[in-house]
Amino acid sequence: MADPTPSSQLPTEDTLASVHRALALLHQLQCSVSGFQLPSQLVLLERLNGLVSEFGNMHSASQDCHIQIPLEVLNFIDEGRNPDEYTKHLLNGCIQQNQASKGKVDSFKALRKHLLEQVEEVFPAETEAYRDIRNQSSLESRRSLHTGNPMSNGDMKLKIEH
Repeated sequence: MADPTPSSQLPTEDTLASVHRALALLHQLQCSVSGFQLPSQLVLLERLNGLVSEFGNMHSASQDCHIQIPLEVLNFIDEGRNPDEYTKHLLNGCIQQNQASKGKVDSFKALRKHLLEQVEEVFPAETEAYRDIRNQSSLESRRSLHTGNPMSNGDMKLKIEH
């Protein structure tokens, strides 16, 4: 399979290269300004014009980039923080939510087990019938998973749920 953009780089790579060139020009411009003397005015103007030209190149290269950056990431950068901290903060929040959800699931499993034990004491025959139906349904689900037959709703079951 051929590369979709064989003659040019990806848009993000073009933009990144332009940013690197602009940073190099800014460094050169800073050196010219810090040691400015009247005879070096022409060099300073050339570097300034080069920087403006590179900003134009950067703008045109960025038109092909369609990357959406969350506003929170930009706020982190504006505050002088590393954007990786945002990702770490977001993942930690997801982990905490996952643990809370898992705790709720475990609580409901314990509640189900407790209720089933209580119901079994009062209605042993009905509880046994319920367990038989549930086991039969579970076996049918496993069989349909192994045979590749779609379920009654037309969907294919991909994962056995416990």
